[in-house]
Amino acid sequence: MSVVIYDLLIIGAGPAGLSAGIYSARAGLKTIILEKGIPGGTITMVNLIENYPGFPEGIAGNQLSDLMKKQCLRFGVEIINREAKTIMQEKEIFRIKADNSDYLSRSLIIASGSSPRRLNVPGENELLGRGVSYCAICDGPLFKNQKIAVIGCGNSGLQEGRFLLNIVKNITFIEFLPHITADKILYDYFTNEKKVDFLFNYEILSINGHSIVESIKIKNRKSGEEKTINVSGVFIYVGLLPNSQFVRDFLKTDINGFIVTDENLETSIPGIFAAGDIRAKKIRQVIVACSEGAQAAINAYHFLNN
Repeated sequence: MSVVIYDLLIIGAGPAGLSAGIYSARAGLKTIILEKGIPGGTITMVNLIENYPGFPEGIAGNQLSDLMKKQCLRFGVEIINREAKTIMQEKEIFRIKADNSDYLSRSLIIASGSSPRRLNVPGENELLGRGVSYCAICDGPLFKNQKIAVIGCGNSGLQEGRFLLNIVKNITFIEFLPHITADKILYDYFTNEKKVDFLFNYEILSINGHSIVESIKIKNRKSGEEKTINVSGVFIYVGLLPNSQFVRDFLKTDINGFIVTDENLETSIPGIFAAGDIRAKKIRQVIVACSEGAQAAINAYHFLNN
């Protein structure tokens, strides 16, 4: 049986990976994408994306990712449900171990994205799935007409809060910083909303409950005052952690584990590129990930031809 060697192997089928697949296949490269979860990545959990060009009324994250996946498949990209475990270089070929299979490729794009950062407070792990959630679209309907808390007032927290607002009785937004960090247009949406309270400059001390979430304990970072708020659900949006554990001993990363690249999106090893939320950078948006996926695929094409 002959061994298949791909021109380009992409790890991750989020917006960056799927965009890379489209550009790679259209350039004539034999392309495969390995994805440990479902194609689309974290955007499948977003209820409504309003800032992606071409959709004036917005589009659900799972719909957008499904369109990207179909476009990839149309151009002949293989999408396989496998989790990449390790990468090894054998002369000019890269060997990727994924679950119980090995894949060989002449070039790679790491687009494995990121995962929600945790608060690491008492009760968070114990009550996960029993009131603690990182996905409003997944778990929001379980809290119909109940009081909940959303931790984090960045874009993600307020976007998901908009979805939850149509379901729950009340939302208490809690932000560690003394000011809002989301885009003004998102904050303005809640200006006259009576079902919402904002608490800035507060730290979460614990999530409380026996078998389900019953309350949270918070502390004012300026005054030191502590208080308990009764809620049935806690939705956490306090940043992202890179899914880079499998390459940290192989590629150069920053102090937080995000992969460092040059202006061509090439990593510390020639022939390996990175795109999307896995990269060390300032801006993490769907459109940016798509752009980087396209650039990485084009640069991989030039690498192979040179």
